[in-house]
Order: sequence, then structure tokens, then C-alpha cells
Amino acid sequence: MSAVAALSSRTFAALRVRNFRLYFIGQLISTSGTWMQSVAQGWLLLQITGSSVDLGIAVALQYAPMLVFGSYGGLVADRHEKRRILYLTQSGAGLLALALGVLVSTHHVTVDSIYAVAALLGVVNVFDLPGRQSFVQEMVGRDLIANAVSLNSVLMNSGRLIGPSVAAVTIALVGTAACFYLNAVSFIAVIVALALMKRADFTPMQTVEREKGQVRNGLRYVMETPRLRNVILAVAVVGTFAFNFTVTLPVFAHITFHQHSAANYGLLLGAMGLGAVIGGLVIAHRANPTPQLLAGLALGFGVFMTLTALAPSLRFAALALVPTGAFSIAFMSTANSTLQLNSSQSMRGRVMSLYGVAFMGVTPIGAPLIGYIIAESDPRVGLLVGAVLTLAMAVGLLVSLRGGESRRGVAEALS
Repeated sequence: MSAVAALSSRTFAALRVRNFRLYFIGQLISTSGTWMQSVAQGWLLLQITGSSVDLGIAVALQYAPMLVFGSYGGLVADRHEKRRILYLTQSGAGLLALALGVLVSTHHVTVDSIYAVAALLGVVNVFDLPGRQSFVQEMVGRDLIANAVSLNSVLMNSGRLIGPSVAAVTIALVGTAACFYLNAVSFIAVIVALALMKRADFTPMQTVEREKGQVRNGLRYVMETPRLRNVILAVAVVGTFAFNFTVTLPVFAHITFHQHSAANYGLLLGAMGLGAVIGGLVIAHRANPTPQLLAGLALGFGVFMTLTALAPSLRFAALALVPTGAFSIAFMSTANSTLQLNSSQSMRGRVMSLYGVAFMGVTPIGAPLIGYIIAESDPRVGLLVGAVLTLAMAVGLLVSLRGGESRRGVAEALS
């Protein structure tokens, strides 16, 4: 086998599993549609209100249910069959996209209706995210989990690369309603993929019987496990202050560079999506996520996000967003793999729901806050706040690692 073939075989190892391959194809189509809707929704709100605060509120409403009920969604994932959960959640998300498309095309769309659809989609995501995250190991088994998680990040960000580009053209030629209709249709691909999977090929997974205090037990389990706790806290910082690109990038293009075309917003999202695909593929080649790798990736994310914030032109910003996307998704993939590999089977749904809370559930706090900072200052400041806090978190992780090594050294010397 040639070196290139060996590299490809290792990088795409999880795709040799039929069920995961079906899932990958279905999710790639659906994720592209989801990013089309994200671009169209943000652009629609800016057209109606022109306010970064309103944009932040819409994003916050979409993730508020995860903040409040995320742990319960993880418990549902631990108790029930993951594929059945995904049938329901993917169907629900498709119907909501269809409803928003009808509202736009019939000229009945309002800011309140956009808020309502965003909030309902958030309720769907409470159950969808932990279901999807914990379903990965059921499809590929423990040995391929890190590779599958990284490839899952690649497909999510391939959608980010494809979706905004298609959305920009669709908005310009047809209108925003078409983006919502196309997203609704895209969920059919996931439902078909789920239906074609072979139950016999799934890795048997233990389900949890109903009893009191299960959500609280999941929280205690994470807090008493240092590796899990540190990763969740790191993801929370990034999720709150840095991963607000659906708020920062539209106004960055619109206000900072005076670009009033959806195509330029799509350029920024597409550049970040390209970087994310590259970062996901690089991480997919690594078999073992480590705390040192996680800290280094956070450091790189913060550095390139700073360069993006200080970009003198739209083109320079797009170039800086490529490595920003690469480091950000490599960081999130490594965090995800670390949590899945270091959590017990009976707790995995609840652990991954806390990952969802830390990554997405904190958005109701971060999105309006960053939106307010931008409104009171400048989009560059909003990006810089996320960059600086990400760098501080990376330094904290490195200090924690060194402290842990020192304590181990003392313990070994005394033993």
C-alpha cells in the first residue's frame, strides 16, 4: 500500500462502516441545508431590523432550551434507542424549516415569528444533539470513535462550506424563502439514511433504567472526573464568547467592511468552513486526543481569531478565517472525542448533553452579550473579546497540565 493510500485509509477509517457511511452522506446533505437556513435567517433579520442585538436574540432563543433542559435531553438519550430519537428530531427540524419558508413566501414573516421558530428548533436540538453525539459510537464502536467524531466535524463543516455559498446564490436569484424550503427537503436524506441502516451492525449499547436523581448524578460524575470537567469548562468558555460567528460575521461584513451583499457574508462563512474541513481531516488522522493537543489547538484558535478581528480588508479577513476555522473545529473535535473516550457507557448521553450545554446552550448568554458589545463599540471588538478569552482559557489549560504533572512527580517521589 502506498503512503498516500495508507494515509487516506487511516483518515477515513470510520467510513468503511456501512451504517456510518450512510449517516455521513445523509448528514452532509442536511447540514448544508441547515447552514443555508442559518445564512438566510441572519440576512432576513438584518434586512428587517438592521440590528445586531436582534440577531443575537434570535441566536440566543435557538440555544436557550439547551441551556435549561440540555441535561434532560442527555438522560433521554441514555434511556432510549438513539435512532428512534433521531427520526423524531430530524422530522421536527424539517417541519420548522418548511413553516418558516411558508411565512416568508406568503409575506407573513415577522421578527416574532422568526424568534418563535428559532426557539422551537432549540427544543428539537435538546434531544437531537446528545442523541446524535452518542449514536456515533453505536455505529462505529470504541476503536473508531475519535476518527468518526473528527469526520463528523468534517461533514458538519463541509455543510458550512457548501451551505453559505449555495445560500448566497439562492438569496440573490430566488429569495430567502427558497433557502428554508431547501433545508426542509434536506432532512429527508437523513431520514432515508437512518431507515437504510442495518440494526445487526450496531454496537450493543446499555440503556439506563428510570430512577430518581439521574440528571444530578450525571452532573456529579462530570465534576468529580477532572479530565471531563476541564474539557467541559474549556468548551464553555469558547462556546460563550468565541463561537458566536452567526452574530459577529454578518455585522463584520455589513458594518466593518460596508459590504451589503449576502455573497460577502457567504464568503466569510465559506472561508471558515473550508478551514474547518481541513482541521477536521487533520484531526481525523490522529488516533488519540490528548490534553496537550486540546490546549495547543485552543491557543491557535485564539491567535487566528485575533488576526481576523484586526483584518484590514474583507479578503484578509476571509484568509484569516481559514486557519481560524481549522483550529476551532480541531479543538471542538478533540474535546468531543476526549469526552466520549473517557466517559462510561451508562453516562455518555448525559456527558454529551453537558458538552452541548457548554458549546451551544451558553449561546443565550454569549450571543446577546457579544451583540450588545458590538452595538456599543464595533464588530472587531466583539471578535477580540472571544479571541482574548480563548487565549486565556488555553493558558489556563496549560497551567493545569503542568500542575498535574508536578503533583504526579511529588507523589511518585514520595512513594
